Amino acid sequence: MAEEGLRPIIVKRVRKHGGGHHGGAWKIAYADFVTAMMAFFLLMWLLGSTTKGDLNGISEYFKTPLKVAMQGGAGSGDSSHIIKGGGKDLTRSDGQVKASDDPAVKKTYNLTAAKAQLEREEKERLQQLKTRISATIDANPNLKKFKDQLLLDFTSEGLRIQIVDEQNRPMFALAKADLQPYTREILQAIGPVLNEVPNKIGLSGHTDSTPYFTETGYSNWELSADRAAASRRALVQGGMADNKVLRVVGLASVAHLDRKDPFNPINRRISIIVMNKKTEEGLMRDAGKLEVGAGADAAPATQ
Repeated sequence: MAEEGLRPIIVKRVRKHGGGHHGGAWKIAYADFVTAMMAFFLLMWLLGSTTKGDLNGISEYFKTPLKVAMQGGAGSGDSSHIIKGGGKDLTRSDGQVKASDDPAVKKTYNLTAAKAQLEREEKERLQQLKTRISATIDANPNLKKFKDQLLLDFTSEGLRIQIVDEQNRPMFALAKADLQPYTREILQAIGPVLNEVPNKIGLSGHTDSTPYFTETGYSNWELSADRAAASRRALVQGGMADNKVLRVVGLASVAHLDRKDPFNPINRRISIIVMNKKTEEGLMRDAGKLEVGAGADAAPATQ
């Protein structure tokens, strides 16, 4: 009886199969799907944010990738790559350019050609001024009869306007710097016209070779300088800006218009030079040197 009471204990272990026939494979499939969707949306974003010019470049690259790689040039990784630089502006249709690749930064200039162009423009401007002055005199019946005493030509310094004497029609009172009425009227008519150009002007007074000297030492030098100064005042009274004048000099009889006849009345004249840029810069440079020299001479000595 005792042996019959000891029965063996049988333990049954049940093996569980998670999810039945599904298992965990669906998780892997879902992860692959999410990854694919992320890649898809990333691709859509890149296509939407890439400019039309870059898209065309990419398209051309993939048409012949091996040829581009073998021959070099655009698309092979050099500075002229078909996908230009980067940048913040994604709306441009002609491709984005890095700041260092900006054509404006690398643009070179031909200084000689630029200088020649400026000289041509200045010459054309002075030619127009010459025409304008002639038209101003022609339009005034009171001045037109004195047109023969108004000479206009071009020199290396710029446009030269000369008002000359005639035998029976002097510009100034005899041996004085007093302007005759017609001379004053001509200068006052020319004054406003000179404001139409930015060029500076210079005035010089001239006499013939007739000797002139007073007991006080007043000579043709002082007379020619005073006549030039009187002409400047008449131009300003007519409306010319006072700051246009860069030089006023008296040259007496050292620069005759008629060198064969030093006593010809035509040598008594006022010359107005509408300076070109080269002459103006030269005068300013020389004036600066003189000023520096004067400052050095005036400096007190130190021990």
